[in-house]
Amino acid sequence: MTAAGTPPAPAGWRPALAPAVSLRHDRVRDADLLVLPERVVVLRGSAARILRLCDGDRDLDTIVAELESRFPGAPVADDVRAFLGRMRGEGWVR
Repeated sequence: MTAAGTPPAPAGWRPALAPAVSLRHDRVRDADLLVLPERVVVLRGSAARILRLCDGDRDLDTIVAELESRFPGAPVADDVRAFLGRMRGEGWVR
């Protein structure tokens, strides 16, 4: 288990949104949304940027590397791994 209480990501994990989950941008509210069956989650900060990279083609290390190149000096590796671990624990990312 990680510090956040979620199991560590499997080696070579290629995160993707779960089949019943979609990522949308609400222009009226200027907010990114994670749309789930019978639920909508408003995403804050860089959550949508991270989830847009979860296409099932990129592995976790590639996602982290891409974000590190976009945001040099930011603590990307730990934050992204923890965030995606929580999303996986919720069943929103597979």
